Amino acid sequence: MKAASKVTKSAKTIGKKDLPVAEIRRYLEPGPIVLVTSSWKGEDNVMTMGWHTVMEFTPSLVGCIIAGGNHSHAMIRKSGQCVINIPTADMLDTVVGIGNCSGADVDKFERFGLTTQQAKHVDAPLLTQCFANLECRLHDKRLIGRYDFFIFEVVKAHVARTPKYPQAVHYTGDGIFTLSGRQVSRRAKFRPEML
Repeated sequence: MKAASKVTKSAKTIGKKDLPVAEIRRYLEPGPIVLVTSSWKGEDNVMTMGWHTVMEFTPSLVGCIIAGGNHSHAMIRKSGQCVINIPTADMLDTVVGIGNCSGADVDKFERFGLTTQQAKHVDAPLLTQCFANLECRLHDKRLIGRYDFFIFEVVKAHVARTPKYPQAVHYTGDGIFTLSGRQVSRRAKFRPEML
């Protein structure tokens, strides 16, 4: 027997339609599109990545999927490091272009006019055009073989002084992107211990 649904005064009913489960990513993508740089045996590469998630604050752990067929997969797995670079909305066409070609076939840094800077703790380069650069070391590799799931520890972070809240790019699937919008504060109601 189904429990009767409660309706509160502030409740709003939203009409729904069925959605193929393969398309749920457009509602669950956890964060902005990033550009991941890697370096292995004198070769540098950059890839576009849309699936990543913060897993822990201290140590700062980030989990992400890097498909086995991706040129960066082997480079990052072997080197055990990378840089997660966070681009802003003005780089959208570059982000798409990087994602549409393979580093096995083309020098993406040259093709897309990317400039780099040496990282402090890893061999992979920082992208100077990006708002933030997160130097990462492979923290846990147990899920790579089964799920292509890498768990990195961010060992050094660099972020631009301004703007404080840059406009990031989010991928919703099917070639459609959304741009982060206006910032809304709820600091007066925020309880950090609930995170």
